[in-house]
Amino acid sequence: MSVAPQSGPAPAQAPAEVLMEMRDITLRFGGVVAIRGISFDIRAGEIRAIIGPNGAGKSSMLNVINGFYHPQEGEVWFRGQRRKPMKPHQIAHQGIARTFQNIALFKGMSTLDNIMTGRFTRMRAPWWQQAVWAGPAEREEVANRAFVEHIIDFLEIQAIRKTPVGRLPYGLQKRVELGRALAAEPKLLLLDEPMAGMNVEEKEDMSRFILDVNDEFGTTIALIEHDMGVVMDISDRVVVMDYGAKIGDGTPDEVRSNPQVIDAYLGVAHD
Repeated sequence: MSVAPQSGPAPAQAPAEVLMEMRDITLRFGGVVAIRGISFDIRAGEIRAIIGPNGAGKSSMLNVINGFYHPQEGEVWFRGQRRKPMKPHQIAHQGIARTFQNIALFKGMSTLDNIMTGRFTRMRAPWWQQAVWAGPAEREEVANRAFVEHIIDFLEIQAIRKTPVGRLPYGLQKRVELGRALAAEPKLLLLDEPMAGMNVEEKEDMSRFILDVNDEFGTTIALIEHDMGVVMDISDRVVVMDYGAKIGDGTPDEVRSNPQVIDAYLGVAHD
């Protein structure tokens, strides 16, 4: 005997697991408090935006996440474990990669070689095998180059793979920097103002690539961005900072309608 399917709303999806959690983070530089007791989390598989006016503490927070700054108070949890103070290269080995507000590429090196530098966390062969390019080092090099070629195809930069990045226009340099970060196969990708200085067409391209990285690679992304149109279009959740404090946290729609956020940042009149 068959049973007719029951109608009604679909069951609510459980929230994704928490990949990173910032708990009561306070960061000081002498007498200046850059971050004031902020807590928020980043869930696996989401695009998490951090926004706020200039001087709000956004870049300082990103530097706490990737281990460049160590907060005086609070805890950083990553993949269910409290993180001890680490150096940035140790954080990279944990699976966190980033791009920078000011492009940090090797201008005299080609696109391919710049992206290859992002594979250092994946290199296992001892230095002496790498020096003579023999045995496991040779096989490792071939595999790393194949992965980098996949990233080059993904980012649609095949035509500039051998071009020194110093000769490339700004928008393409930002794309190469994204490729270098992806080469590390990060679990968490940090993007510091990925659209800064771009024209409309370049912003559209970068937005598409960020969404594709999140969708096709399954990479969790946290980004700082000033273009509110971009933030509201591509983010799953948004945390808002002002003078080092958190003043909003939620979906783009929730943040957009938050009176405190409107007054401090968005600048739209409200009742």
